[in-house]
Amino acid sequence: MIDFLVIGGGIAGTSAAARLSELGHVQLLERETALGYHASGRSAALFESNYGLPSTVALSKASADFHANAYGGFLSPRGLMFVARADEPEAFARACDEFHVSPVPMERAIDLVPILNPETVGLAAYHEAAYDIDTDLQIQTFARITRDNGGKVLTGQDVTNITRTAAGWQVAANGQSFTARTLVNAAGAWVDQIAALAGIAPLGFTPMRRSMARIPAPGGHDVTGWPMIIDIHENWYAKPDAGSLLVSPAEEHPMQPFDAWADDMVLAEGLARYQEYVTTEVTRLEASWAGLRTFSPDRNLVIGPATDDPAFFWVAGQGGYGFQSAPAASQLVADLIAGRPSELDAQTLSALSPERFA
Repeated sequence: MIDFLVIGGGIAGTSAAARLSELGHVQLLERETALGYHASGRSAALFESNYGLPSTVALSKASADFHANAYGGFLSPRGLMFVARADEPEAFARACDEFHVSPVPMERAIDLVPILNPETVGLAAYHEAAYDIDTDLQIQTFARITRDNGGKVLTGQDVTNITRTAAGWQVAANGQSFTARTLVNAAGAWVDQIAALAGIAPLGFTPMRRSMARIPAPGGHDVTGWPMIIDIHENWYAKPDAGSLLVSPAEEHPMQPFDAWADDMVLAEGLARYQEYVTTEVTRLEASWAGLRTFSPDRNLVIGPATDDPAFFWVAGQGGYGFQSAPAASQLVADLIAGRPSELDAQTLSALSPERFA
């Protein structure tokens, strides 16, 4: 029998497994043939520590040093720009205040993003301290830590049965049986399904689809140094990626857990909203995809033991904040299981605890 069995090979599961591998023997089970296949592999991959609910912001700020410095660092400069119409000064001011971004003259905004349409965009704000995250490197680093500490990271493992035993848990996957004292549920969009298999009360998580299109660099521009661009209502965003531009309609459509794909009509509507703010027309897509961002009922992450069985541990509800919060979230997992005090404040711990749903 091992100490910890982690179900889920996205950023939540791989980071938790790495931290727990310092406390005991860990095995991680991922249903797909590769780590980070679902939401983690379809992330916008931005670190902006002021983005999200207060508990998420606390996790992100506590993760900043790890992102910047651990194992050589995972960040590269990007920047973040908010844009608004000239007749939206109040909404623009609220967005600037919420995200701690500073207004910039339109001349500066167009210098940063030459395709902005001055007939549409009347207000802009810019924040330099936003960064790209090397998401694949981070997942693989956490997986390597687990293996280096004697743990196992197994892909292609479809969990079909979970049984509570006197000593812990017995989990069936692909004809194999795994036994562990503590079960860590980091299964992304499938966390409630895993809970039900284990006889644990589901918490009511909702997977939300978000679609993405990759378009050629607009107007032949070199987009490498452009910031991520978001309209203040979050009806779309655009982000440079490998010489192209990613554009998302930023939708949140409730879905059942599945291998998500983009809805063509939703993409078309989002691209139309994006085009209102720029001078270049979208004439073709290079690729499109979608992912599921999974939220708890109050949209805070859920980190802690189940109230109906402390040997079942939730690491769930990352929404769109999994990567930016993972270093501190996984540290909290290890602190709670080890019985150590957390560096997070009491209000944040309460907002993250599964006890709030008891």
